[in-house]
Amino acid sequence: MNPRVPGSGPGKVAIIDGGGANIASLRFALARLGVDGELTADADAIRSASHVILPGVGAARAAMDRLQQKGLDAVIPRLTQPVLGICLGLQLLFERSEEDDTQCLGILEGVVRRFTPAPGRPVPHMGWNQVTASRATPLLAGVPDGSYFYFVHSYAAEPGAATVGQADYGWPFSAVVESRNFLATQFHPERSGALGARVLDNFLRRY
Repeated sequence: MNPRVPGSGPGKVAIIDGGGANIASLRFALARLGVDGELTADADAIRSASHVILPGVGAARAAMDRLQQKGLDAVIPRLTQPVLGICLGLQLLFERSEEDDTQCLGILEGVVRRFTPAPGRPVPHMGWNQVTASRATPLLAGVPDGSYFYFVHSYAAEPGAATVGQADYGWPFSAVVESRNFLATQFHPERSGALGARVLDNFLRRY
């Protein structure tokens, strides 16, 4: 089979079934873009997809346990097609999470740590926050710098080499990361209106 040409549009889109919530919202968002995302935990189906999405809501340890039970902790780091992590899916790309001292996938260097509650900054961080670009990326093409996206999370990664967009919640954190074929957003594009749809469309059409 000939490899897909980046920018030619998606072929089969696999959504990794790691037991996370919010899958229905993600599939609806993809459907509005004319894409049918297949929810699957089958390693061969994931390997053969043109694009892979790793969503996640919940605890890092529980998510990694589910991936390990399905053998996907060994599959995901070896994928060569575009992979998009969302929310917890971003955090799982890093080496470790402070949440239950969880060893994650180790694709990106760094540790995910918990926000510290403060007056006016409850944890979890929930709601709309601005994202500013750290460097140019096709994932944010057509998204004005400083745009607002919807977040729900208690843990985050500090900005590092893979950070292409960041936000602030008491301290600056990685809102968008990109390294090789691995991309991720800490915010939920499927719950972020028209600009979130643009991010998903950029992932599907520009990679």
